[in-house]
Amino acid sequence: MPNRIPARIAWLAVPTTAVFAAATWLTVSTVTRATASLPASPQPASSSPASSALASSLPVTSAPAHPGASGSSRPDARAVKPIVLSAQARARCAPAASACADLSAHVTWLQSGSRITYGPVRMEPGGKGDPTPRGVFHVAWKAGAHYISTSYGVPIPYAVFFATGGVAFHEGSLTTSSHGCIHLTMADARYYNEHLPVGAEVAVF
Repeated sequence: MPNRIPARIAWLAVPTTAVFAAATWLTVSTVTRATASLPASPQPASSSPASSALASSLPVTSAPAHPGASGSSRPDARAVKPIVLSAQARARCAPAASACADLSAHVTWLQSGSRITYGPVRMEPGGKGDPTPRGVFHVAWKAGAHYISTSYGVPIPYAVFFATGGVAFHEGSLTTSSHGCIHLTMADARYYNEHLPVGAEVAVF
C-alpha cells in the first residue's frame, strides 16, 4: 500500500504536466502571432480615415519658384505687365511706317497699316548727350548676329540701320542709354532684323 501512493501520484502528474505544457505553448504562440501582426512603426493620427478625408479636401499649394530656378532666361519669374499703347502714340506713327519708336515711353513696335504685328516692346534710346534723332527714316542696310560697330568697336548684333551716323535698332542694354541707337533685347533685335526689309519706313517720335 505505501508503494502504490507514490505510483498513483506519479501517474496523476503526467497529464498535469502535459496540460501545463500545452497551455504554455498556446500562450507563447498567441503572443508571437500578436507581436508579428503589429505595424513596424506606430501610425500617425493624421493617417486615420477621418484625417485622410480631411487632408484630401484641402487645396494643394506649391512652393513659389525661386527666380531663375526654372531655367528661364528672365531674371525674374514674375509675370511682366503688358505694354498698353495710348491712342496718342498710335496716332503719332503714320500707317505707312513699318516700325515705330516712342522715345518718351521707351517702347517700339512693328505694324502693317493700322495693325500692330509685333510688340510693343521695351527699348532704350540714346541719352541726353547723344540722343536718338526724331523723324521719318528708311532702313538703309542690315547687319548680322556678329557685327561689330565701326565707331565704338563693340558688338551690335542684328543691327538695322535707318538714319545717318550709324543709327540703328540693335541688341543692347535696356538700362543703359545708347549712342543714339535704339537698344532692344536679343530676341526683339533679331525679329526686327528679319522682318524689316531694306527701304521699310521707320517713324521715331
